[in-house]
Amino acid sequence: MYAHLPDLRAVQRRRKYVVAAGLALLMGLVATTGAALPAEAALREMIEGVGLLMIGVAIIGRAWCSLYIGGRKTHELVQDGPYALCRNPLYIFSFIGAFGVGAQTGSLTLAVVFTAAAVGIFLPVIGREEQFLAQAFPDSYPDYVRRTPRLIPDFRLWRPSEALMVHPGFFLRTLADGLPFLVAWPLFELIAHWQDSGLGPLLRLP
Repeated sequence: MYAHLPDLRAVQRRRKYVVAAGLALLMGLVATTGAALPAEAALREMIEGVGLLMIGVAIIGRAWCSLYIGGRKTHELVQDGPYALCRNPLYIFSFIGAFGVGAQTGSLTLAVVFTAAAVGIFLPVIGREEQFLAQAFPDSYPDYVRRTPRLIPDFRLWRPSEALMVHPGFFLRTLADGLPFLVAWPLFELIAHWQDSGLGPLLRLP
């Protein structure tokens, strides 16, 4: 039915490769930078705590979105629940998670860098998905675009579903995709111990 439309699965596969490469570059940045001086340890811990909270919000939010979108994305234009507030809520929660991961370094600068990297990676994917939806749903998608923000949620537009058909497989995959956010906490703790050993950092950031 959609053979003539953009291949979303191919786009999403390429996205995963780009995300992996971007993470490798960011981890190199983290390993050669430091967050706070010893006198600022309390501020660093606060930033890390906020980041951990953002990671939790991201994981729960992505799972929430998956309850609504399920396996409907390529067969139905989802316009309720979080998709009534904005057209790309799943990516919004990914941006929140990226900020949380960066904040695990204790540096607001790196938190912003991680968020900007996520935006740079996902915006082209969003564009391709919008192209798919515009061609797959030519009658309903333009009206959806007209009334629904692309990224910044408008909570006045909230519209719940009367019933949801849950796809456990999709829900679990989305949940699993979000769990790597949690890896940032122990991983960055190890990097901090490595830096404290005198091998790094080479640069300190606020």
